[in-house]
Amino acid sequence: MSDTHDESRRPGRAEFQQALQSMDTYTDISVDDLMTLAQRAEQLACRRDTEAIGVTRVMSHPVRSVHPQTSLTDAVHLMVNERISGLPVVDDEHLVGIITEADFLRALGIAAHQPHHNLWQTLESLFSHLAHHGELEAPGDPVTKHMVKNVVCVGPEQDLHDVIKVMKRNSVKRVVVCDKERRVLGMVTRSDLVRLFFDRYTQPRTA
Repeated sequence: MSDTHDESRRPGRAEFQQALQSMDTYTDISVDDLMTLAQRAEQLACRRDTEAIGVTRVMSHPVRSVHPQTSLTDAVHLMVNERISGLPVVDDEHLVGIITEADFLRALGIAAHQPHHNLWQTLESLFSHLAHHGELEAPGDPVTKHMVKNVVCVGPEQDLHDVIKVMKRNSVKRVVVCDKERRVLGMVTRSDLVRLFFDRYTQPRTA
């Protein structure tokens, strides 16, 4: 059924008023209070349905990855060409770390994504570095030297609620989806969550 039909089935002020009058008891609540309560309950129900989505339905896959001995230069080129901000580091099919654009900037000595830096301060640091050093020459170090080893992961059996909770608790922008053997199955980023929100917000609801 269409969203218009859904809207027509929702109770309005008149129905809430009738419902209150039909209750054979004293209720210290106004029609406006009752309508607000119903609206909030509906919002919470929608949030519950969204958060119950399995992580495998949200994650990006397959995931581009690099070997521990891949040079930082090659990893950066891959990130730029693929327009991604982080790469799992995989050795013999098992996750051993993650390298991100922030790790690359730190390798260059650029203070990026610091707690006291906002986006504009980070960009200012980048262009200031270019002004003083000319063209950037990326280090030829292997990614294993600059990668983060304690990667935040979730399992394929977990849902969106778990992902959001893990991201908030660890203050990260992405989580890697791994099986019990630490094989990479996918990745969920904040961009994936925003995309999911807009997809569900804009698509017509069905009854």
